Amino acid sequence: MTSSLALLGGKPAVTVAGPHFTWPPIGESTRAMVAAQLDTSVSIAGRSGIVADLEDALQEYFGVRHAVTTSSGTAALHSTYWAAGIQAGDEVIVPAWTFHATASPLFHLRAVPVLCETDPDGNIDPNRVEELITPRTRAIMVTHLWGKPADMSDIVVVADAHGLIVLEDGSHAHGAGIAGRKVGTFGLASAFSLNGPKPLSGGEGGFVLTDDDDTYRRVIMFAHYNKRAKGEIPEGHPLARYAVTGAGLKFRIHPLAAAIALDQLSRLDGYLAGRAEVARHLTGRLAGVPGLKVVEMPDGVVPSWYGLTLTYRPDELGGLSLDRFHQALTAEGASEFDRPGSTCPLNQLALYQQPGVLFPGHPHSHRRYEAGDFPVAERVHAHTIKLPVWHREQDLKLAGQYIRAAIKVSDHHKELL
Repeated sequence: MTSSLALLGGKPAVTVAGPHFTWPPIGESTRAMVAAQLDTSVSIAGRSGIVADLEDALQEYFGVRHAVTTSSGTAALHSTYWAAGIQAGDEVIVPAWTFHATASPLFHLRAVPVLCETDPDGNIDPNRVEELITPRTRAIMVTHLWGKPADMSDIVVVADAHGLIVLEDGSHAHGAGIAGRKVGTFGLASAFSLNGPKPLSGGEGGFVLTDDDDTYRRVIMFAHYNKRAKGEIPEGHPLARYAVTGAGLKFRIHPLAAAIALDQLSRLDGYLAGRAEVARHLTGRLAGVPGLKVVEMPDGVVPSWYGLTLTYRPDELGGLSLDRFHQALTAEGASEFDRPGSTCPLNQLALYQQPGVLFPGHPHSHRRYEAGDFPVAERVHAHTIKLPVWHREQDLKLAGQYIRAAIKVSDHHKELL
């Protein structure tokens, strides 16, 4: 019998030539802004020029008092923790399933990341936070995984009851929101990435948001020593005498990255609206495909659709493994179907199992983790397959072919067993 599956000799369902997803969209306005910046300056030491323009625009977009750019999202997270006053021995509760940079800067501060079980969508489970609080707990860090906002209302209630700081990692969730309030504005401070595929991208870079003046000044002290620190930390402030050296680190964004990000920011809401339309099409069609369960969005939750995640259900396809299902999708030409790799339950990573190798004598290094410690996060991660979400009306044709590929593999799954 000849199979229609491409993996077994049939014709692929996806006929559109690749690559099928590139980000960010680089048009003439982006090129013009980068070219103009090349003619102006490729190094900005203070808050001026394109860097100031980007930070002003971020403040306006998010409705916050302060935005400080950094060289990466990891640098933004590192700066956020330090600015929030996280010290050696402090514990910070973080979601078990996230990209490692959400928590790994804590090791450099000799603080202790305490992993918390997640809901099936990968976001921190508010009902599991309280059991992890100890006298050493200082803060709760919330990731909005894949651009779906976490349940901030319950997190804030728990934090307020115990006098804890709330911080956010919005690196997947630029422009996402809950009941009209943007992600990144619920806590003391938030950190975002501007890395390549993020909804708002500068190629590289990051930024910190806060409404708190002292936190803002501490971010400056940590990430922008000398000229900028001297210009923005007032005389008489306890940190002013450290302005020349700061904390010894420099996390400036590159002006060309700032130029790209500023141009992209002007179109971010349009991109998000386009993604939402494509996501409605994808979820509406994929929801009925045996073997796949689409993520659900509660009322009032507006995601950025950084990724559209699907939970694979092998029991609906005769026990067919996800590896085999994914292999068949790829053979159909649907190469953007991806299985999350480095964004995984942190207890599976060596850094969280044996931190003392890289950080000898780290406080409370007895808090180590092993595979199996977070069954919800680990089970869902092991059964997750995801797609990037396109943003243009003309992308609906390609999305339709990806849908047909998934239906085709599901319908013919017995041939793969």
